[in-house]
Amino acid sequence: MTSFDTSPQLNVWRMLLALAVVFVMLATTGWTALRHQRHPAPLQASLNAWEHGRMAGHRLPDPDAAPARLTRFFASLTVGQRASLARRYPLAVGNMNGAPVQLRYQANRIALEQARKVELERVHDSRLTASGQRQAARRMDRFEALMRPDRHILAFDPSGSGRVAEVFGDLRRAERVSVVVPGADTDLLTFQRTNRAHSAPVGMAKSLYAAERAADPTTRTAVIAWADYTAPHGLGMDAATAMRAEDGAVRLEALVRGLPGIAPVSLFCHSYGSVVCGIAAHALPERVSDIAVAGSPGMRVENAAQLHTTARVWAMRDADDWIQDVPYLELGGLGHGADPVAAEFGARVLSAREAEGHAGYFEPGTDSLRNFAEIGVGAYRAVSCAGEDDLCRTGLSGTTTTGRA
Repeated sequence: MTSFDTSPQLNVWRMLLALAVVFVMLATTGWTALRHQRHPAPLQASLNAWEHGRMAGHRLPDPDAAPARLTRFFASLTVGQRASLARRYPLAVGNMNGAPVQLRYQANRIALEQARKVELERVHDSRLTASGQRQAARRMDRFEALMRPDRHILAFDPSGSGRVAEVFGDLRRAERVSVVVPGADTDLLTFQRTNRAHSAPVGMAKSLYAAERAADPTTRTAVIAWADYTAPHGLGMDAATAMRAEDGAVRLEALVRGLPGIAPVSLFCHSYGSVVCGIAAHALPERVSDIAVAGSPGMRVENAAQLHTTARVWAMRDADDWIQDVPYLELGGLGHGADPVAAEFGARVLSAREAEGHAGYFEPGTDSLRNFAEIGVGAYRAVSCAGEDDLCRTGLSGTTTTGRA
């Protein structure tokens, strides 16, 4: 018979080990969630207040209602009533798909000012480390930059590493709308960069907007720099799995359904952003006319047909892009599926000459940016294909500003 040590000392150690495991579980799951419930993040606090609010004696609609329902609600209000809601619930209104675009800009300006004041207090909070105070100063500088009068912030959430979306052009009057969906290492602090500006969402969107205007000055376009999902940081497990992309796909679908008007929408998805677009594709409305991916690790499918979308699917990859060395497979939740530029995938493969690596697809003067711009304005016959053939233009007609070519 095997003997077991049942000494009191060993039992105590076992008890302490068990308590330690429980403590870690509580600290990383339930306890953390409970603490967050006691102190909701700013956006959630604004949504909670909205849910208990009233206008003209009537309850406010569910903030998660369909964008069309929310559009009808705001249309029923006076200008003063809409402005009042933006002041009372700035984060809720500023992130509400279906709310008028100009009202969202106004609400987010108020929310940014509130967030700036919070960071200003943290800058001078002696309880913070020097590193914490520097981080607060960086966030405060970012908020001040986003508040400039010439900027149009469509979404803003200061919680955690932060989320934001910005519009270039007149979104309400646009005949074509482009959405830039960036990849990993995107947050509030990396939304805009001074060095390598065109590798950050703001630089990508501004570059694309200028290129679209050059490609067709007669077509009214708008471009959205959409960093309104929590992207992975680095090349760890988050980047190798679809968890972040699944949440991003839900948010991307909500964005598109909440856009004003009926203008065709083109998605330009870079790196991990193409995983987001791939997962979202089947649920996107038919006004999404094009999904173009660059430097993609995969779209979570084996071929373009499995995306179940009516949109044209385009793909490009620069010859020097390191992403080509990533295994194109999906196994046990790791990896993102087949290579979108492979012939058997079935996408329309575009030239990316002069892109110079993984972060250069939106650099002015590159084939990649020119191709994106031609797609953005609907000039499909003007794109340049990869290789010497014209396969990527097969079955396409000329310029159109009305949707499908």
